[in-house]
Amino acid sequence: MNTGISLYFSNGTDKNRQLIKKAVECGVKYAFTSLHIPEETGVDYSGDIQKLLGACKEGGLNLMVDVGPETFKKLGTEHLEDLKELGITHVRLDYGFDAKETVSISQNFYVVFNASTITEEEILVWKRYGADFTRFAACHNFYPKQFTGLSLKQTKEVNQRLKYLGFTTMAFVPGNSELRGPLFEGLPTVEEHRNRKEDVLFNMLELYYEGLCDVVLTGDVNVKDKDWADIKCLSHDYVELPSDVLPPYEFVRDIIHHDRPDSSQYVFRSQESRQYKQNIRPEGENQAQIRKQGSICISNEHYLRYMGELEISRTDLPGESRVNIIGQVHDTHIKYLPYIQKGLGVKLV
Repeated sequence: MNTGISLYFSNGTDKNRQLIKKAVECGVKYAFTSLHIPEETGVDYSGDIQKLLGACKEGGLNLMVDVGPETFKKLGTEHLEDLKELGITHVRLDYGFDAKETVSISQNFYVVFNASTITEEEILVWKRYGADFTRFAACHNFYPKQFTGLSLKQTKEVNQRLKYLGFTTMAFVPGNSELRGPLFEGLPTVEEHRNRKEDVLFNMLELYYEGLCDVVLTGDVNVKDKDWADIKCLSHDYVELPSDVLPPYEFVRDIIHHDRPDSSQYVFRSQESRQYKQNIRPEGENQAQIRKQGSICISNEHYLRYMGELEISRTDLPGESRVNIIGQVHDTHIKYLPYIQKGLGVKLV
């Protein structure tokens, strides 16, 4: 999964460097920053920006910056093309650029727009000038003020339309360790996430799978250590699931299991597990029991060529004599099971 962070100049150079270093270590690929935030006064853009851009470039982060007529003065540059040398890969065009200029800019940068305000008329004009929409991104705003955020349904509807055209879709989840002022109430795209700040993993999974977001970023300054750990896993396309596993089957913990791309709504199916060479014999006491939600199961020899396949029940299922129940995902993490699908992996810990 493509994950991202937000950087603010008012944090100071040292804090931003630490955040960038942490993000790179966790496999984060994107960073968003703005040069047009009213609250950020007294910032030495000409000095601080060079340090921040250099750190992002060195870490291989795709850096998204909003661009307007004042940008060049703040960055000490004269031409838009100069921004590429600074390490900026994505430019968010707020105002001052017509359709022809926008298409031209997309040849050197990924061009980012406010996802909620892209009109059909704009799309038609961009097409007229030969736009390649795979060079365009639609990034939803974050909403500092309570009850102004979007619903998940709205986010999905907008993204569905734009992804069909080739746009990359992006949105934000709130942080929880250090919130951004002046309101300090979280910076979500989806309003429901504002009161669910403590579960960054769930919010990211929901935006990715239900909201159809290609890139999910944190909007606030920072998240807690446990969330950084989850972001690191997500950035490497898996989720850690605390679980109990019977001693004879501890070998299932040794690898990351990836769900099949043709996901089942009933079970997570490990693509890797059929490589197990052990002869899995039936276990009477673990057979014909109800496989409750979160049950970790492995097919025994009676399932013939499916022997060894590991499954995790997404919902309660009837007992099956060809399946041994070998463990259970902890109740705290069962809620993530519906979102671990289509190639995403799990590590049983």
